[in-house]
Amino acid sequence: VGFLDAHGARLAAETARRGRFSNCLLWGGYADAERVMFGAFPAFLRPAGEKFPVAALTAAYRPQERLTHRDFLGALLAAGIERAALGDILAGTGRCVFFCRREIAGFLCSEVTKIGGAGVRISAGAEPPYPERRFAPFSGVIASARLDCAVAAAVGTSREKAAKMIRARLVELNHEPAQAPDAGVAEGDVLSVRGQGRFAIDRLGPRTKKGRLGVAGRKYMG
Repeated sequence: VGFLDAHGARLAAETARRGRFSNCLLWGGYADAERVMFGAFPAFLRPAGEKFPVAALTAAYRPQERLTHRDFLGALLAAGIERAALGDILAGTGRCVFFCRREIAGFLCSEVTKIGGAGVRISAGAEPPYPERRFAPFSGVIASARLDCAVAAAVGTSREKAAKMIRARLVELNHEPAQAPDAGVAEGDVLSVRGQGRFAIDRLGPRTKKGRLGVAGRKYMG
């Protein structure tokens, strides 16, 4: 049993729904978690977050280090931890709260002392409020609400190069593989581009006098 990304969580929920099984829960350690575990419970037991083998950890470090989600994920994977054993990673100023399978919490607290070249002290537990996710805004003007246009605006490349990325299966739309450059996009969609990051589309429009479409969104930074 491990943590699921948004696509895996949706598939798990759909499978439970098709099987008419409702005594289940998706949980990642806190209410708004993106990476979650799927738990199926017997009829006599109410689904609850505390039943999941999830541990919250806090990493403390000097505020000037400016560590990111990528720094933490890379270091934890390099320490031999599987991705499925790690939940959300919320990196803030001088503190990162992250979630993992309970059985590896002790190892992480005792053995991981550096992240991105910076010294860290990892301890069990986490006090809310948790660090907020960080974003970098992007905006532009595109020809139409097509996937290749949106990817080009998000990563700052040409529409032709964006189309090549999509055909090479380097792009996900709403956590599912995308293969059609002319697929439509809408406000609220999430784009994942391998090697470039993850982006949310917040606004499409208005139209310019030349008929082009304004677009604005955010890149997930941590």
